[in-house]
Parts: sequence; structure tokens; C-alpha cells
Amino acid sequence: MMYRSYHASSSEDEAGKNYGRKHRRTRRQKDFGTENTEHAEHNVRSPKKPVKTALVAAVDILARQEYSEAKLREKLARKGYAEEEMDAAVARLKERHYLDDAAACQRQFDFLYHESRSSLRQICLKLRQRGFSKEDIDACRPKDFYEREKGAALRVLALKFPRGGERQKMMANLYQKGFDSSAARAAIAEYQERFTES
Repeated sequence: MMYRSYHASSSEDEAGKNYGRKHRRTRRQKDFGTENTEHAEHNVRSPKKPVKTALVAAVDILARQEYSEAKLREKLARKGYAEEEMDAAVARLKERHYLDDAAACQRQFDFLYHESRSSLRQICLKLRQRGFSKEDIDACRPKDFYEREKGAALRVLALKFPRGGERQKMMANLYQKGFDSSAARAAIAEYQERFTES
């Protein structure tokens, strides 16, 4: 009898513990809104964002960085916009003067020409890669660029050959970077003079 009473009381205790656990779990689920998974998933889902028009997407792209028409079209195409939508967006941007290849090309050319060590040939290549036409790039090129090319070549030599170097190696380096041959030779001669004088 004692065994039975002990056994019965222990099973009652276990049942009470289990009820307490279930009750606490249910209450916790209610607190966090997870008692019904379907209902919870419905609450978590956010409403779908409206899809941007090609014009809005184009304005967002141009707000971050200036692009040529060709590059802008390339970016819009990657986002899945149709040709007609892109045509309408580009036409509107041109009308509002947000997109002007000639002006953009001139600004980017001026920056690279005055602020970089790149040769004129390298600058033109970069602009072509950015989607600008040969006509727009040619319109930016100055007639006399010898002194600028020589100065840029001297800056390249100072960085690449800080302690001087062989004429042949320096010429090969400037040639690879697209420098005009006469400006490159003059830059090398002037650069070597600095080391002979010191």
C-alpha cells in the first residue's frame, strides 16, 4: 500500500509539473505571438514595396554618380527594364538636363587631365570604357598637350624610379602607360639630369 501511495503521489507530482511547463510554454508563445505559426508568419510579412519606374531608378543612379547615357542604359537593363521604358526615361532626363554626355565627358576629362598622372591616351581609354563616344572625347582633347604630358610623365618616373634608373626601362614603362614618345623622352632626360647634378 505504501508503495502504491508513493507511486501515485509521484505520478501526480509529475503530471502537475508537466501541466505547469505546458502552461508556461503556452503563455510564453502568446506573449511572443508564436502560438499560431501561420498567424505569426502573416504578421512578420511586410507589404511589398512598389516597383520603381525606369525614370526614378535612373535618377537614383545618377544621384550617386555621373554616368554616360550608354552606362546608364546598361545599368537599367541589368535591373530588368524594357527598352521602351529606358528610352522614355533617357528622353525625359535629357529634356531636364540631368543627362548630357558632352558636358559630363568634359567634366570627367578635365578632372583626369589636371588631377591624375595618366597619359592622354589612358584618359581617353578610360572615358571610352565609361561609355562616352569618340566624338565627345575628341572634343575635350586640347591641341597642345606636350607640357602636360611631360609633367605627368615626370610624376610617374618619380614614383616608379625614386632612385633613378636605366633609360630603356623608364622608356618602356612610360610607353606601356601610353605617353607621347617625344614628351616621354624629354621627361626621362630631365629626370636623369636631376641625379647627375646631385
